[in-house]
Amino acid sequence: MAPRKNAKGGGGNSSSGSSSSSSGSGSGSPGAGTSGGSSSSPGARRDTKHGGHKNGRKGGLSGSSFFTWFMVIALLGVWTSVAVVWFDLVDYEEVLGKLGVYDADGDGDFDVDDAKVLLGPQNIDDEVQEQIQSLHHEAVYTEHGDDVQQEEEGPARKPPLEDDDFLIGSDTHDRFEPLDTGAFHEEIEDSYHVEETASQVYNQDMEEMMYEQDNPDPMEPVAGGEERTYHDADDITYQDYDEPVYEPSENEGMESSDNAVEDSNVILEEAHVPPAEEQQEVPPETNRKTDDPEQKEKVKKKKPKLLNKFDKTIKAELDAAEKLRKRGKIEEALSAFQELVRKYPQSPRARYGKAQCEDDLAEKRRSNEVLRGAIETYQEVASLPDVPTDLLKLTLKRRSDRQQFLGHMRGSLITLQKLVQLFPDDTSLKNDLGVGYLLIGDNNNAKKVYEEVLNVTPNDGFAKVHYGFILKAQNKIAESIPYLKEGIESGDPGTDDGRFYFHLGDAMQRVGDKEAYKWYELGHKRGHFASVWQRSLYNVHGLKAQPWWTPKETGYTELVKSLERNWKLIRDEGLAVMDKAKGLFLPEDENLREKGDWSQFTLWQQGRKNENACKGAPKTCSLLDKFPETTGCRRGQIKYSVMHPGTHVWPHTGPTNCRLRMHLGLVIPKEGCKIRCANESKTWEEGKVLIFDDSFEHEVWQDAASFRLIFIVDVWHPELTPQQRQSLPAI
Repeated sequence: MAPRKNAKGGGGNSSSGSSSSSSGSGSGSPGAGTSGGSSSSPGARRDTKHGGHKNGRKGGLSGSSFFTWFMVIALLGVWTSVAVVWFDLVDYEEVLGKLGVYDADGDGDFDVDDAKVLLGPQNIDDEVQEQIQSLHHEAVYTEHGDDVQQEEEGPARKPPLEDDDFLIGSDTHDRFEPLDTGAFHEEIEDSYHVEETASQVYNQDMEEMMYEQDNPDPMEPVAGGEERTYHDADDITYQDYDEPVYEPSENEGMESSDNAVEDSNVILEEAHVPPAEEQQEVPPETNRKTDDPEQKEKVKKKKPKLLNKFDKTIKAELDAAEKLRKRGKIEEALSAFQELVRKYPQSPRARYGKAQCEDDLAEKRRSNEVLRGAIETYQEVASLPDVPTDLLKLTLKRRSDRQQFLGHMRGSLITLQKLVQLFPDDTSLKNDLGVGYLLIGDNNNAKKVYEEVLNVTPNDGFAKVHYGFILKAQNKIAESIPYLKEGIESGDPGTDDGRFYFHLGDAMQRVGDKEAYKWYELGHKRGHFASVWQRSLYNVHGLKAQPWWTPKETGYTELVKSLERNWKLIRDEGLAVMDKAKGLFLPEDENLREKGDWSQFTLWQQGRKNENACKGAPKTCSLLDKFPETTGCRRGQIKYSVMHPGTHVWPHTGPTNCRLRMHLGLVIPKEGCKIRCANESKTWEEGKVLIFDDSFEHEVWQDAASFRLIFIVDVWHPELTPQQRQSLPAI
C-alpha cells in the first residue's frame, strides 16, 4: 500500500504544480505565433512573457517552452506510474519469486547475503565465527569425552523390545532399591515434571513420543529411603516433557522412587483439557510458547542461518535430501544424508540432517538405540570445524533435550553448560541450564543461575517462577510468593503452567492469604485444574469426579467388606509395628504439616510389595494379596498412618485423579479428629471405611487427647480400563 500512497501523493503535487505551468503555456501559445512589437495590452504582455520577442521576430523553441513540455512529459510519467501500481499491471510477487532461485543462503529470499555468495567468497563475520569455533573446540567436547562415552554406552541393557513394546524414557532407570521398611513417602511436595521449553528452538513435534526405558547416567544417585542427595530441597525434581515417570505424589510432589514402566502401550498424561473422544493422559505442560503477537514477531524477525560457505555450494543436494525428510520419507532421507556425509564429511548441515533423520526414525520406531545414534550424530555436528553459530546452538540444544529424554541428565547438564559458555549473553540458555540443575536435584546451583538471570534481566518471568518455586521448596514460603505471582503475571513463555498456580495458591494458603482461591480459580479458567477443588495435575480426562464415594459407587464392595470384617486383625498388627524400638513407622517429611507428629508404615508402594514391611504385618498383607485393584495400583500406596494430638495437615491435593483413597478406622479417639475433602468434613469410625478422591483438596485435624491410627488403601479409579491400569506410569 505504501507505493500507492506515494504515487497518489506525488501525482497530486505534480498535477497542481504543473497545471499552472501548462495553463500559462496554453494561454501564451497564440502569442508565440503573432507579430507586433511591444503592446500594452494584457495579451501582448503575456506574449512577451511566454515566448514572444520584443522585436516581433518569430523565434524557435525557447527555454521556457522546453520546460513546459518537460513538465507535461513528467506528468504523464507520474500518472503512468500511478496506473501501474493502482491497477496491479505488474505482478511483483512473481518477479520476487523468480529472484528466489538465487537464494544461496537458505533463508527463503534473495537478499544482500545471497548476492555476496553469488559474487564470490566474502569474509563475513569470520572473526566472530573463528572466536566461537576456537572456544568451541577448546571446551565443548574435550570435557564430554569419557562422560559422554560412558553415558551413551551405559551398563548392559535388556534385550531390545519390539517396536510396539516400548517403555517410557525416564530420569533414572530401574533405580528401585530393595524395599526397606517404611522407605516410601506418601507425599513429596515441591517437585515436578519439566516440559519442553520454547527456548528449545528446534522442535520436531515430539510431544507424543515415548520410548523404552534406557539406562541412567552411571553417576546418577539412587533415590531411596535413605538417599537424599538426589532430592536436596524437599525432593524437588524435574523431568523431560515426554517422560511421565517422575510424577508428583501428594500435593503435586513426586515420589522418591522412580520406577520403569514395564508395560507397552503407555498412555500419555494430560492436564485438564476439553473433552476428547478417548481417555488419555498427558503430563502438565511447561511449553515456553506464547500467543503474544510481539513474541511471535520477535521469532519471525531472524531466521537461523544453517549453511556455512561450503554448504551453500551444495545447497541443491542438501535441499533434495531435506525435502525427503519433510515429506516423511525418513529412511530415504537418511540414506540421502548419509551419502552426503560420505561425500562431504566436513559439511555440518549434511551431518545435522542425518541427525534429524535419526531423531525422526527413533520416534517412528520407538527405538532408544536409534535415538542414541542421533545424540551421537548431534555431537559430531558440533565437533566439526566452521559450524555456523545458529546451527551450533540448535544442535547442542537438541542434543541436550534428547539426552534428558533418555534420562542422561548429567550429560545433558554438561551440554547446557557448554551452550552457556559459548553463548553467555543468551539468558534463555541460562534458564535452560537452571532447569538442567533442577533435573539432577541440584537446587543450589539452579538458584544461583536464576539469581544471575534476574540480576541481568529482573523482569524475566521464566526465571521468576522457577526462583519462586525453589524458594518454596526451601520452605521460604512468604519469600516465594512475589516471585511466583509476578512471574505468572508477566505472561512470559513458560509461566502459564499449572504447577506455578498450584504452588502460588498453596503458599498463599499457608500464610493465610485469602487470594489463594483467586489463583486456583484463574488456574481452573486457564485449563490447568479440573476445578477449584480438584487440582491434581496428572489426570485421565473424563473420569467421574466427586470428593466422597460410597463402596457401591466404587464397585469395590468385596474389598471394603474384607477390610471391615478383618479390621481388628489389621489393627493389632499395626499396633505391634508401632513399637518405636523397631523404628518401622517413619515421620512424614514432605512439609505437609503445619504442626504435630504424623508417621506412616508402608506395605505397598507404586504397585510393588515391600516384602520386609510385610514381615511385620503378614496377615494383613496376605489378606490384601487377593485384591489386585489395590495391590496393583501403581499410583498409590497401602500403609498405616498414625497421627498424634496437636497435628494439623495443610490443605493439599494428590497428584492424580486415577486413584481413590480408602481410610479404615483402627484406633479413633471419640472427639477431636476430622478430615475435610472439598467443602465437606467427616470423622472416622473404628472398623468402618471412608472413601474419598484425594485429587480434591483435603485437610486433617487431630486435636484429640490420644493418637489416631488408620489404614490407608489406594485403589484404581473404577472407570479406568484394564489397559490403562497396566500402562499408566507409576506415581
